[in-house]
Amino acid sequence: MGKPPAVRRVGPATSPQGTAPRRLGPVDEFHRLYYDGVEKTWKDTRWMGATVWKCPLDLWIYQEIIWEQRPDLVVECGTAHGGSALFMANILDLVGRGRVVTIDITDYGARPVHPRIEYILGSSVDAKTLQTVKSKIPPKGRVMVVLDSDHSKAHVLAEMDAYGPLVTPGGYMVVEDGNVNGHPVYPSHGPGPAEAIAEWIPRHTEFVQDRSREKLMLTFNPGGYLRRAP
Repeated sequence: MGKPPAVRRVGPATSPQGTAPRRLGPVDEFHRLYYDGVEKTWKDTRWMGATVWKCPLDLWIYQEIIWEQRPDLVVECGTAHGGSALFMANILDLVGRGRVVTIDITDYGARPVHPRIEYILGSSVDAKTLQTVKSKIPPKGRVMVVLDSDHSKAHVLAEMDAYGPLVTPGGYMVVEDGNVNGHPVYPSHGPGPAEAIAEWIPRHTEFVQDRSREKLMLTFNPGGYLRRAP
């Protein structure tokens, strides 16, 4: 999760086009309740003392993917306070392999220190940053990507174009926060990750949306668990 928006209670959710209200089911209602309670829910979530701006149910899915895939490198775009990088590094400890390279344009300070984590300060879509990340991939290494920085549609598309090719066949690129822009939260956000995914997937048939990763129902990443064909 990138920098959290100033969330406020809103009226009935709108369709993605903003043309008509839609009826929310119980999962969406709880999703909005949880998301809008930002100060006591996801913004106040910690892993080993480090702040993690993610839904814990998504962290559980990350743990399952890392255990199954055993990546040599996890590339995270959007570090924030470093809690999710620490979480993934600790899971890699249990797996016994792998590193996390995490990128952010802002240094939030006092981030966790761990031998499996490397922090990169800069834009995720800068050519120099991308080259640095590529240099960290070991020969024949398995790569997983997590996109969680600027959630504007244009930026997400640029990240998907840049980092999608790095994902190992059979591996995952997780595009976070497809829940914004009324899917079902924060309807005033504007086109974001969900709209980027909808445009990108038809042009990249080597990736499919793995809806089985949404089995816990509440996810901040609906439609965002993208698996590359083996």
